[in-house]
Amino acid sequence: MFFHGVSQSLRIFAAKSKLSQPISIAILASGGGSNARRMLEYFQHSEQVRVALLMSNNPHSGIFDFAPTFGVPALLMPPGKHRDGVWLREQLRAAGIDLVVLAGYLKLIPAELTAAFPDRILNIHPSLLPRFGGKGMYGMKVHESVISSGETESGMTIHYVNERYDEGEVLFQAKVAIGPGWTPQQLQQAVQKLEHEYFPVWVEKVCMNLRQLGK
Repeated sequence: MFFHGVSQSLRIFAAKSKLSQPISIAILASGGGSNARRMLEYFQHSEQVRVALLMSNNPHSGIFDFAPTFGVPALLMPPGKHRDGVWLREQLRAAGIDLVVLAGYLKLIPAELTAAFPDRILNIHPSLLPRFGGKGMYGMKVHESVISSGETESGMTIHYVNERYDEGEVLFQAKVAIGPGWTPQQLQQAVQKLEHEYFPVWVEKVCMNLRQLGK
């Protein structure tokens, strides 16, 4: 009974220790990084969620400009390594990452990485999926397609990531009505406002769920 009691106490202590540790997230971005920066601002003083790593396949990504401001390491993927799921997996594991967030990351996630992080990779897409999604549909290309198609509304989608572009389980969508004569640039601004408002909130929701599950 004595040894059983010690074992039980250790298990309880271990569980509490896990809950006391923040969820560590990595943010992958390819472009200017406005969503990545918004995420850093949102979690800057959080005791429950920590942005532990920024990564990009693009040496000109904006993350390298603002990462030092937030004291977060930023890693540039060597040429071609965005296709190497084993390499990506090991970088993330070495950094102790619990959740991967794609914030304007344009490369397909390799199967080795989705297998290593099941339901632990989130993406944001600037349309109401499944419309205007898939390979080659990103950034301004999406908004141009929406406007040229005569849509009356658009929005953004937050979803889990699998090994195919924009086909993971949808978690949340927010809509915006398209005004008369709107340009793709105006639509981009409206959708980006939704992204900045809702993406950090939903990342936080997923992180809190991971905490409850003990990571």
